[in-house]
Amino acid sequence: MSHQFHPTALREYDIRGIIGSTLGPDDARAIGRGFGTLIARSGGSRVAVGRDGRTTSPMLEAALVEGLNAAGIEAIRVGMGPTPMLYFSVYDLNCDGGIMVTGSHNPPDWNGFKMMLSSRPFFGADIRELGTMAAAGDWVDGDGSARDEPMMDRYVDRLLEEFEAPNAPLPPFTIAWDCGNGVAGPVVEALVKRLPGTHHVLFADVDGSFPNHHPDPTEEKNLADLKRVVAEKGCDFGLAFDGDADRLGAIDSAGRVVWGDQLLAILAEPVLAALPGSTIIADVKASQALFDRIAELGGEPLMWKTGHSLIKAKMKEVGSPLAGEMSGHIFFGHKWYGFDDGIYAALRLIGAVAELGGSLTNLKSAMPVMVNTPELRFQASEERKFAVVEEVLERLRAEGATVVETDGARVIRADGWWLLRASNTQDALVARVEARDQPSLDRLRGELESALTESGIATVVTGH
Repeated sequence: MSHQFHPTALREYDIRGIIGSTLGPDDARAIGRGFGTLIARSGGSRVAVGRDGRTTSPMLEAALVEGLNAAGIEAIRVGMGPTPMLYFSVYDLNCDGGIMVTGSHNPPDWNGFKMMLSSRPFFGADIRELGTMAAAGDWVDGDGSARDEPMMDRYVDRLLEEFEAPNAPLPPFTIAWDCGNGVAGPVVEALVKRLPGTHHVLFADVDGSFPNHHPDPTEEKNLADLKRVVAEKGCDFGLAFDGDADRLGAIDSAGRVVWGDQLLAILAEPVLAALPGSTIIADVKASQALFDRIAELGGEPLMWKTGHSLIKAKMKEVGSPLAGEMSGHIFFGHKWYGFDDGIYAALRLIGAVAELGGSLTNLKSAMPVMVNTPELRFQASEERKFAVVEEVLERLRAEGATVVETDGARVIRADGWWLLRASNTQDALVARVEARDQPSLDRLRGELESALTESGIATVVTGH
């Protein structure tokens, strides 16, 4: 027996699709069988399984466990919770791997799977191998078992144990937390009971239809409710999470968004005070102001490829204690297993703000004023998007432009930069532009759009 995945379902960092169209229980069963086979062939026997709050997640989890069992693997169901809870469970339960059923920040009719091995991320060629194995029916046979091991309480306890409060007691901050009806809700409700200060928790009930707003804190429109509560309640700041709580968003008391690279700049200061000279990693979409700030603090800034699995692998390679992406994925290598956890990052942000004067608003105001675009997306097919980037790079090389080719093309000009890269998760090209003033930004954005037009790409910006 073999299985063929829909061609758009197998992505670089996870498996994701629309339920009933590109993803279903047969796919889940094949993923479990293939992943279980890889675990068994490497001498392993136990896999932790978690799920988010989407209505289709229990169905996919059941089929996934069937597949793992058919490969002779013991499946340990850790319950509904954040993706980082699943990552934590793999370590805490001494499992050989883990699979999370989650659609992350995608619309409600989507779902998918994120996977990890106990020793390293699972992505790229690993995921493609699952597809090859499924098509050939290259699976081992076995008779595995399944059991429940709820991990929510242990995860919350460990979050608080690993959280380092500043030298002085935490100020009694007033904080708004927007859980977006994702799986952050139950964790945040448990945490705030044990934190000092006053806390206003929004949309903590888990609802896979996301009735209040889409759970993606990188889209400013999704922070409208958080901004309202921060203003109404006089909060010091607000925190927000995506659907599976592996990403963090934040606003200050004035309602200004503190973007992913700005969060990393704040979090880097206490880390570099404790570990001077460390390498801090950020993705190619981050502001030049971040890399300059890391250097100013005595750290070694490293620009790397976008993608949580790539960042994790690079952290391990260079021994980095801290990394982050514009998308709000924050990784603490020296204290929190090196995986991305939006809730743990929120706790670390609270501690950093306390250490650095007690005002996120002041920290935001002190940052260099840069003019930049949000993340821009331009429609391009899976086959065409990589070719377009290479075409643009060829023309830039011929021109003699200064280009960082770490991940796509980051073009450095005297008055700013623009970035063009192929999306890891969508049929799209991703771009960003930053400059020292608005006229420079307009000129650089025109340069980007001309490069796209020359390669036949319409310069109409699409959503996430």
